[in-house]
Order: sequence, then structure tokens, then C-alpha cells
Amino acid sequence: MAFQLTAGSCERLNNATPSEEDVFNQPHTVQFLSIKKVNTTNASSSAVDRYRIIMSDGIHFIQAMLATQLNSMVQDNTIGRHTVAVIEKLTCNYVQEKRLIIILSLRVLAHSAEKIGEPKQMEAPHDPAASVTPVTNTIETFAPPPPVPITKPSKPAEQVTSKDGGPSVYPIEGLSPYQNSWTIKARVTQKSEIKTWSNQRGEGKLFNVTLMDETGEIRATGFNLVVDELYPKLEEGKVYYISKARVNLAKKKFSNLANDYELSLERNTEVVECHETANVPMIKYSFVPLSGLQDLEKDSVCDVIGVVKEVSALSEITSKATNRQIPKRELTLVDKSGFSVRLTLWGKQAEQYNAEDSPVIAFKGVKVGDFGGRSLSMFSSSTMHVNPHLEECFALRGWYDSSGAEQSFHAHSSAGGGASTMSFNRAEIRSLDDVKQAGFGLPDKPEYFSARATIMHIKADNISYPACPTQNCNKKVIQDGDSWRCEKCEKSFEAPEHRYIMSLAVADASGQAWFQGFNEVGTTIFGKTANELIAIRDSNSAQYNVLLHKANCNTYNFSCRAKQDTYNENTRIRYGISRIYPLDYKEEAMALRDLLYSSWAR
Repeated sequence: MAFQLTAGSCERLNNATPSEEDVFNQPHTVQFLSIKKVNTTNASSSAVDRYRIIMSDGIHFIQAMLATQLNSMVQDNTIGRHTVAVIEKLTCNYVQEKRLIIILSLRVLAHSAEKIGEPKQMEAPHDPAASVTPVTNTIETFAPPPPVPITKPSKPAEQVTSKDGGPSVYPIEGLSPYQNSWTIKARVTQKSEIKTWSNQRGEGKLFNVTLMDETGEIRATGFNLVVDELYPKLEEGKVYYISKARVNLAKKKFSNLANDYELSLERNTEVVECHETANVPMIKYSFVPLSGLQDLEKDSVCDVIGVVKEVSALSEITSKATNRQIPKRELTLVDKSGFSVRLTLWGKQAEQYNAEDSPVIAFKGVKVGDFGGRSLSMFSSSTMHVNPHLEECFALRGWYDSSGAEQSFHAHSSAGGGASTMSFNRAEIRSLDDVKQAGFGLPDKPEYFSARATIMHIKADNISYPACPTQNCNKKVIQDGDSWRCEKCEKSFEAPEHRYIMSLAVADASGQAWFQGFNEVGTTIFGKTANELIAIRDSNSAQYNVLLHKANCNTYNFSCRAKQDTYNENTRIRYGISRIYPLDYKEEAMALRDLLYSSWAR
């Protein structure tokens, strides 16, 4: 199939000034001659992938950068060498006195086609108004913008009036410390509380907001007098023109946004509300199903949406750092994956929460913890939206009202007393003696390993503990007369829900070790809940002993955590079971077959 490229596009883009918006906003059909990954370094000294593209109109070729939100098009092979595409939106930027064209939006016509024409390299643009040196078109000599500011300022882009009466705008994607004059048009997607501090240098206050446009997000922070001026003016959900703020390197320890830069709001920063909001997106979510939380690393950040099944009473904890009382409230979320998780609200969010009738809530940027298996927690840059106008919300509402409210849910259990950061890895099974000789768990750093071992003995005493029946609580309850009292929930129950807490001796060909496991382990080994097993123990001790005996001499695959602890001044290594897997003999046979094949091939 023959394609007609937009002749003259490269020349017009190469010579256009930033004020010529029509050139950058009109479609250009081009062909990509090459795509090359360029590694830059962000504020936390980690590599950031950017893609440099040589694009041709059949007559000339020029160089451009792909906006980072389009990186996936390269990574999943949607675009490549000789792709024909319609560039729907671009922007022009000046970095270190070099002209930089950034592709913001494109549509693929053909993944690969024959090279069209014999394009030549464009000469430098003749633009005395810009007084800048163009980006060199030779691939070998191109260098991405350095990650630190330079002292020599570049020529600011010219500002013109846009169609809605406001100034021309820069995309957030294109902001860097190299521009002295810019305006962004962005939506406030998150606004923090006002925070105060006091130290040897004095006292102060600050707040921050997350700003978003169609190209990306950026964090902005205001201090002291700026708080008084701008905090009441900026409202979540509204769109503003913002200019005359300082662009700094992002402090990654305070932000989870995928942006190397952040804004410092100053006393001369201009903030004007924009009522034309059609082209500014609402919050972008990347939801993770609750069943998928187990696959996320501890302290990672994610977006979730779920139905609030339970709400705890407002409580307080004492901060170790400040010795202040911090309000907290816990929500139990459920979704169609059949899992539940506990999410903690803090501060004013906890105090002001008053949603009723099992609302659907979308959370953005919550932190993943491993308490009780998997848990979630809001922090300063997190946002929550009750009953948002999203398809996912409508689907959850319909599911929960029709059947979900009566459904039982799986909690993310922590079978070894703490969530594992690994699953069972058959290729890296270690013998018990190897684990001991390698010193796993020394001195205080938990280490994870996979093992295959056979149960030799289960301690029959203290095989379970009476736990709170409230979902996701699991705290030990105390018998108080004819009832059982949970101090955490401040509730009494007719009967507890027993949960396994097991100590078992296991062995393999190399030796023996003691493993500790919790509820999931006991349920897998006995095929019964702890309540059912304790009922048998209390009514028929002979049958109970038979069940214990039958549990011996069975082999399992284990994911374990080795950690040193001290009890009664005795230091030892404890091996906690994170996950337990019954053997799948077909799968084990296939693994042995593959091992034989690989040995034969060598």
C-alpha cells in the first residue's frame, strides 16, 4: 500500500517558532527512519528511558523526541523503523539553547513500509527571533538534556493568546529548569493539608499540589507566605493557568510522580482559574485488582478501586518522631477478584470520612504494606474519590448490589508472619543444610528462599490462638466471662475465630529444620479451618491425634523467610513460611524432564 507523506512538514516544523501554534497542532503524515533509546538520569540518579526519532516527510528528515507517556508504543513494538504515522500534536522547546521537538500524540498508519523518497538532512533554521542553535540532526552528536540546571539561560518561548483567551501553554512534559518564561494549563488532582514544622532554624509551613495535563503530572510546593496566598485559591478538580513558578529537580523521597522536576510556588507566581477545561484530563488511574496486591513489592505505590465493606471507628496512634497523636481509620475494601484488603486513612482524611452505604472509592497513589499479608495506606500525595464517574465504579456498584454483598472474601494472609517478596522458585530450590551453611537471616536482614521438604512432626500444643472474628483484624481476644473481648476493635463476641499458629519440624535429604506458619499453612496441611480442628480436639482427642499423625510424612514446596530474632536473651534464626504449595506431581515430572533435557544438551 502506498502512503502519501505530508511534503514540506519537516521544513515547516524546523523553521517554526513556538508562537506558530497551527504548525504544531495540525496533523503531519511522516515516516520514522530510526528510533533510538537515550538514557537520561533523573533527580534520584536512576536511568530514565527516552526515545529519539528521526522522522521524514519524503523530502527532508528532522530529529524529535517521543514524549515519555508514549514510550510504551516503542516497548510493545507498536512503532518501529519505517513506521508511517500521523503526528497529531507536537510541541517545540528550547533546552540548553537547542531546539527540541517533542511528539505528544500520534496515530499509526502502517507498522512498517518501504522507505519513501530519498530525504535529506535539514539545514539549521533561520529564525533570528529565536536566536537559538538548532538541535543537531546527526544521530551520533545528539545529547539529551543534562539532569542539572545550567547557569546560562536560554531564550524563552514567545507567549501568544490562545483560542480560549488565555496565554499559549507549555506541556508539563516539556517543563525543565531551562525555561525562564512559561505558562501551563493544568488540573489540580491532589491538594495536601497545610503542614507545619519547627526546628533550630525556625518555624514554617508548606503545602503541595499535584498538577496534571494531557502530557503528564508535576508536583508543586508552596512555603510560608505563599501558603496564605495560594492555598485557598487552588482547589482540587479545577483547572488553572500557572506561571512564574521555579522549576527544580524533584525530591524523589517526597514524591512518587514520574517526573524529574517539580515546581516551587513563589510570591510572584501567577495562578488564574481557567473555565475552558475540555482538553485537560481528569485523574488518570491504573487500577490493580485486590487479588494482584500480593505481586507488588512492599512500599510500592499503586491505584485501587473497591467497595468499602467495613469501616473502623476513629482511633489514634502516637507518632514516635513527634510524640503527637495522629488520627487513623481503617477501611476494608473488596472487589470482584474475591479479595479484601485493609486500607488506612490518616489525619483529616480519617476524621472527615463519613461515606455511608458501602460506597465505591477510587484511590490513587496508595502505599503497599506487608502487615497481615498485604495492606494499603494513604499518604501525603495519595487521593481518594468517593463514587467517581468511572466505568469501573459503575461495574463494582452493580456487582456488589447484586451478589457481592453476600460473598465471602479472601484476605491477603501472611503465612509466615510477614509477606514474602518472592513466590516459590523451583529453579532455585535450596536444601535445608545449604540454607543454614549460607547463613540466611544473619545478622538482621530477612532473606527469602524456596525449599522442598517433608513434615516430620507438628507440635500439638498451642496449635492455634483465639482471634477476633472481625475481618482483617485477627488480633488475639481475651475471655471475659461468657464472651470474648477484642481490645483493638473494642467489641465483645460470643465466640472467637481460632487461627493457626504452627511450629513444625521438616526434613529433606540434607537435614532438618523447624518452620513456623500461620493460618494458610494450617488450612493447607489439615484441610480444615482452625475452628474445625479445635472442635475435634475438644470433643474427640483420639481423632485429633489421628489427624496430626496423618499430617506427617507429606511433602510440600515452601516459600520461606529467614530472620534472626532474640527471645529471652537467646538469639536464633527463625524460618517463617510465607507460602505453602502442595506438590503437583505432573508439574514436578515436567520440571525433571526439562532438567534432563538441559543436562543432555550440555
